[in-house]
Amino acid sequence: MKLGKINQEITVADQLLATDLEAVAAQGFRSVFCHRPDGEGADQPNFQEIETVAKVLGLHAVYLPVTSGKITDAEVQSFAEAFAAAPKPVMAYCRSGMRAITLWSLQAAGKVPLSELLLFGKQAGYDLSGLSLRLVSGGQSKSVTQQSHQIVIVGAGAAGIAVASSLLARSPDLDIAIIDPAETHYYQPGWTLVGGGVFDAAYTVKTMASVIPNGVKWIKAAVAGFEPQSDRVILEGCQTVHYEKLIVCPGIKLHWGGVEGLIETLGRNGVTSNYRYDLAPYTWELVSQFKGGKAVFTQPPMPIKCAGAPQKAMYLSADHWWRSGLLSKVEIDFYNAGAVLFGIKEYVPALMAYIKKYGTQLHFNHRLTKVDGDHKKVWFARTLEDGSQETIETDFDMLHVVPPQQAPDFIRASALVDGAGWIDVTPDTLQHKVYPNIYALGDAANSPNAKTAAAARKQAPVVATNVLFDLKLDNRRAAYDGYGSCPLTVERGKVVLAEFGYGGRLLPSFPNWLINGQQPSRLAWMLKERLLPPVYWKGMLKGHEWLAQPQVLQQSQEHV
Repeated sequence: MKLGKINQEITVADQLLATDLEAVAAQGFRSVFCHRPDGEGADQPNFQEIETVAKVLGLHAVYLPVTSGKITDAEVQSFAEAFAAAPKPVMAYCRSGMRAITLWSLQAAGKVPLSELLLFGKQAGYDLSGLSLRLVSGGQSKSVTQQSHQIVIVGAGAAGIAVASSLLARSPDLDIAIIDPAETHYYQPGWTLVGGGVFDAAYTVKTMASVIPNGVKWIKAAVAGFEPQSDRVILEGCQTVHYEKLIVCPGIKLHWGGVEGLIETLGRNGVTSNYRYDLAPYTWELVSQFKGGKAVFTQPPMPIKCAGAPQKAMYLSADHWWRSGLLSKVEIDFYNAGAVLFGIKEYVPALMAYIKKYGTQLHFNHRLTKVDGDHKKVWFARTLEDGSQETIETDFDMLHVVPPQQAPDFIRASALVDGAGWIDVTPDTLQHKVYPNIYALGDAANSPNAKTAAAARKQAPVVATNVLFDLKLDNRRAAYDGYGSCPLTVERGKVVLAEFGYGGRLLPSFPNWLINGQQPSRLAWMLKERLLPPVYWKGMLKGHEWLAQPQVLQQSQEHV
């Protein structure tokens, strides 16, 4: 018997026999739904046999047979009514369980987002992507509105705008659409400096309309799912967008709900995070008003957006307290889910000098699991050398949290991902491993590089070049070397400029006599504070590939 648990109310299964019902009842189920017509196959009992045994066991039995692939709106409504009235939990079955989960999903459509429905199906062992259009239309059979574009880009963050601009810089006549429902665009690397009292938050935000490149159609809608076999993106509201080439760069999801109690206390009780635009100013408020006590900084398991950002917040806070003469009154603790301070060993000595200067206590292999802001307590799962875990509890006066992170739900629910839920691409070309007309860049791709804006700046020209090669508009293929940059703000006025690529190979942009990335540098601080914001707004987002020209992988004489 194959079981696929959807939630606490319903589990679906393949063909049940009367002899299975005792186990079903023993597991606490109170109702059994049959969705397979009698006589469909030689391997099934008649429903009357099931119903007779179910009654003896005190199970509520319902017969709602449907034909595979031909479920009508009326049958969905009948299921919804029967399910609402049935004692829970329900065991629903058919030949494979697919009709059972289809009926449940269709009756839940409109009340549960498509991405969640697809994830429920995936977790239960069923692929519901073929129902996407019907699910986004509220479970009903409706006509859909379709538009078509040569190149469709999902996501208008740093990666999406940059790749659109890089494409147009090479071929201005392209038909490009970019899909994103957001009204605003953020320069997220600036939030570290907002939390450090250097930038005003307003300096890091512009309207989305002002950064969408001229000539690109902005589809202001949320993506609900993908149909890669049909070259279509499905939008909420029962619309589809057909593409010749698809570029997926939706960013990363900050999973605040992954830490118990965190959402309830964010922005108050001394709990903050530079990973949110509205909270970064609160970080500086806490730091600037802090007069002493215990300051706790956390870092979740990898991968995360900008792996250095959790400790950047700690360094800038400690530097302020040091300059204010308060450092002796502050206990600083850095709890890291990982086993090392920074993944590239060449930069660790410089960072450790500041750890010692600020008197920071390092706690490795500690994953934040729970926050009680009202009582100023936090709990961590500490992984021991033998792989076992123990729970560690500590208090705090100020808490800077970095949440666990994952690809957005509509990505994780799609057919585009690997086993860990990230878009599955070839690391050098950033082309999808299964669907060759799809590319991905930025935080949601599974290329093993640091998830930073600097990485997207280097990836965008590579994807643009390769897409044009596929369209026979360029004779070159390009390769991405895994470049990422992390300007580690170790004090106000100094940065350790970490630049590296695949395999941890150092990839400095400047000669050592100008900026030695392994030592704190005032010039690197000027780069971070004064140069990188205009490079972002006026260069990267405008298709100017300063220090980002792609490496040519191959050239073809057959292309233009």
